[in-house]
Amino acid sequence: MERCDVKDRKLAGQGKLRIEWAARNMPVVGIIKEKFRKEKPLRGIRVAACLHVTTETANLMIALKAGGARVELCASNPLSTQDDVAAALVRDHGIPVFAVKGENNTTYYSHLNSILDNGPHVTMDDGADLVSTLHSKRKELIKTIMGGTEETTTGVIRLRSLENRKLLRFPIIAVNDAQTKYLFDNRYGTGQSTIDGILRATNHLFAGSTVVIAGYGWCGRGVAMRARGMGARVIVTEVDFFRSLEAIMDGFDVMPMKDAARTGDVFVTLTGNKNVIRAEHFSAMKDGAVVANSGHFNVEIDIPALKKMSGSVREIRHCTREYTLDNGKKVILLGDGRLINLASAEGHPSMVMDMSFANQALSCEFIVKNHAKLEKKVYNVPEKIDARIAKLKLKSMGIRIDRLTQEQKEYLKSWEVGT
Repeated sequence: MERCDVKDRKLAGQGKLRIEWAARNMPVVGIIKEKFRKEKPLRGIRVAACLHVTTETANLMIALKAGGARVELCASNPLSTQDDVAAALVRDHGIPVFAVKGENNTTYYSHLNSILDNGPHVTMDDGADLVSTLHSKRKELIKTIMGGTEETTTGVIRLRSLENRKLLRFPIIAVNDAQTKYLFDNRYGTGQSTIDGILRATNHLFAGSTVVIAGYGWCGRGVAMRARGMGARVIVTEVDFFRSLEAIMDGFDVMPMKDAARTGDVFVTLTGNKNVIRAEHFSAMKDGAVVANSGHFNVEIDIPALKKMSGSVREIRHCTREYTLDNGKKVILLGDGRLINLASAEGHPSMVMDMSFANQALSCEFIVKNHAKLEKKVYNVPEKIDARIAKLKLKSMGIRIDRLTQEQKEYLKSWEVGT
């Protein structure tokens, strides 16, 4: 019997077309796929991928399979699966997928364990749930693992914690920390897709609104930039001195959340931490304030506290839940506090995910070829891979750049020439 758990295989036709549409804007992954098809660098390698099941992820899975890998996929978030895409991967590409949009936590971890049952050589994570499970409940599988990759900031934080405590059992490449990932995916992808998700859920007018951005990392920068571009007044809340200074000099207001809570119309958390918006903040908010999260886990908003202080709750629109507080004011929570860009919209545009997933594919190849030389630690994406992806992306866009002359190269290596 075929290994999979998807919502409805009849959705595969629609998913097939959407995967093809995404592929049009993923030329770098396409180039890698053709290279993999010819060279088969992943022949016989079992890959367990815990990623958002989207059209872009589908193209990554297809590229890995073209390289000879035996790929299995599960969702890295209960609300991020595109059910038609999952069905198409199973029907058209024979890739086992375990993902259903809206699955509960029990099913989520059951799906995660299903792909681990295949005894992977390489893991691909978005949030480190796969690696965390291997290190806690499936330790017997670690002996056959060559290494893994990690897609997002939250996951890298968890993995570096494992490394710092000397508990990491196999090497991991932090794809999130590649320049061709965080400068584009985190900033431009999150910026556009987060606002897309909020708009689809609420149809809110950003022009003239006050938008509060919690966290000014690359994702927070992206959302702040896009919100301002739509005419919003943007407030940034931060705990880091340097990022706070940067936000001020980028032209945004900076203040504590307790002050921002009183004036914000829309709140977006992107910190990678928990309980960034808490009971005291909900109490201070305007009637009808909209609260959304674009960090990886749904712990950034203290949802249990919101439920406790609410007299009634109703689903007022898709992905839009209205909590009526005991003081009579209403707080609107989007997507149950999960990634709003995937809960309500389609995630990052394919054009930016092209570079992120090119990093995933080439990092997987790197692990297979070099795992015997790697230590049990978190590595950056090799600089040559990062630069190669940037070069391929520029070429696919028809953009040419200057090259250093021999004289310039020598000057940059010298110390003798001064004023």
